[in-house]
Amino acid sequence: MKGAIKRLLAGVFLLWLLPVTTSIVVAEQVNNVAAAGLSEQVEDLKKEVLDLNRELFILEEELLFPATTQTTIFLAMNSGLFFALDAIELKIDGKSVTHYLYTEREVKALAKGGVQRLHIENLRSGQHELVALFSGKGPNGRDYRRAASYLFEKGLEPQFIEIRISDSAAKQQPEFTISSWE
Repeated sequence: MKGAIKRLLAGVFLLWLLPVTTSIVVAEQVNNVAAAGLSEQVEDLKKEVLDLNRELFILEEELLFPATTQTTIFLAMNSGLFFALDAIELKIDGKSVTHYLYTEREVKALAKGGVQRLHIENLRSGQHELVALFSGKGPNGRDYRRAASYLFEKGLEPQFIEIRISDSAAKQQPEFTISSWE
């Protein structure tokens, strides 16, 4: 009789435990579904924030640099034999506007045809002077410092200026040229 009572009590206990276990499993599944839904919502929010940030960046550039006053200066290089660039400083109308130090990796990228946007400036219409000061290693590994200047007329359209560093095989020297893009 004791064995039957024990089996009966064990059966009752299992019947009592079954709904509790089932509710725990169901609760875990609901939590997993909710977590998956929450994860998707978080990813959607991240994407929306990135899109909004991109739009704000574009609007900020349009407000800070309207097309009619915008002057953009680029650096290009097809050199490497006679000049290893370390730094460049730009001055517009006698005022220093940017100074940039280069890593070896950046110089290699420029030498492979890369173009760097050095500076964007709001300038009024009229004549302006751009001076670029170059520092680096010249022929025979000696310290080399050179300046190039450029007078340009800023009109009502955006102005794009290219600074180019190139090798002159005839002179065995680097050449620094500045020109406007038409």
